[in-house]
Amino acid sequence: QVQLVESGGGSVQAGGSLRLSCEVSGYTFRRGCMGWFRQDPGKEREGVAALVSDGWTLYADSVKGRFTISKDVANDTLLLQMNSLKPEDTAMYYCAASYGCSTSDLLRRDAYPYWGQGIQVTVSS
Repeated sequence: QVQLVESGGGSVQAGGSLRLSCEVSGYTFRRGCMGWFRQDPGKEREGVAALVSDGWTLYADSVKGRFTISKDVANDTLLLQMNSLKPEDTAMYYCAASYGCSTSDLLRRDAYPYWGQGIQVTVSS
């Protein structure tokens, strides 16, 4: 059974940094892809960043140059380093995993069958 558990969220002022972690169990990353998504109340869940098992990454335009997705292989943890945070980055952030990965679908919500419970990130101005 695949389990994804996010941690590291919280509140920060604009310009600050946070690092999100997603502890993974029951999932073999070397055969798939993982991603970070975020959702504001009343809005669609949007893809933020994705990482394929061969190391290829993809970012939403809104976070390019500020966010970095990576994998801590030793600890089976997916990471999202978020720098230069803006108030518009405020959202619930979710970790997701999939075995069927297409490069054109990496930031699409419906491409991922496995999800964490989400963690709140709040950026104040």
